[in-house]
Amino acid sequence: MRLIVAFLLLCSAPLFGQLTGRRAPSFSLPDSATLAQHDILDYRGKWLLLDFMKTDCPKCRAAAGVMKQVQAQFGGKLAELAIVISPPENQGTVNKFLKESGANFPILFDQGQVAVGYFKATPERDSFDTPHIFVIDPQGNIVKDWEEGNPAVQSAAAMSAALNQLMGVKPPAPAAPKPPAPAAPKPATK
Repeated sequence: MRLIVAFLLLCSAPLFGQLTGRRAPSFSLPDSATLAQHDILDYRGKWLLLDFMKTDCPKCRAAAGVMKQVQAQFGGKLAELAIVISPPENQGTVNKFLKESGANFPILFDQGQVAVGYFKATPERDSFDTPHIFVIDPQGNIVKDWEEGNPAVQSAAAMSAALNQLMGVKPPAPAAPKPPAPAAPKPATK
């Protein structure tokens, strides 16, 4: 019996590290503004960016700016949420972050259970780097995740291009070059 279990574990080992290609773990968490519950099922039918972050992380502040720019580009096709672990995060730290960063998406409080599901935490793998953004498709599946060093986390242009590719949106065709303007006639000389 042990041999069978060991074989199954060895065969499935690569799957333990895979964070994409699976249904997004469900949750209902309170936000920092009104403590209203946000249920992930409320976002079905839209693309969702889910950012695990910390309020004292400079890279998280930069990623929040990138996400704000991307939200403006995609409008109603894309929703954004962030999740912080409480404690140490609380309404005070999150409200300060929102005010200073200008982020315009709900920041939700997790006691760690949601993070465990998303990061497939184990005793050996009990932490993650922030920011870490999951891209969830309209059917509720994780199709991409970006860690803090990924260009999509650092640049609105890179994130928009990656999202367009995931959404199947073709980039606009390059504009045809304009013909040169006709030269102005030279004044006649006498």
